[in-house]
Amino acid sequence: MPRPLRALVRLYRFLGSVLGEDAYAVFVTHERLHHPDRPVPSAAEFWRAHYARQDADPGARCC
Repeated sequence: MPRPLRALVRLYRFLGSVLGEDAYAVFVTHERLHHPDRPVPSAAEFWRAHYARQDADPGARCC
C-alpha cells in the first residue's frame, strides 16, 4: 500500500476512534476478556443503553 494511502487509512481510523465509531468493538473485546460468562448485547442494545446513559447524565453537554 502506498505511503499516502496508508496515512489516510490511519487518519480515518483515528478519527473514527475519536468520534466513537469503534466503541461497540472495544466494548465487545472488553466483555469477552473480563466478563466471559456474560452474554454480549447486540450492537443495537449497546447503542440504546449508551444513549440512555448519556440522556440520564448529560455531564458537560449544554443541551
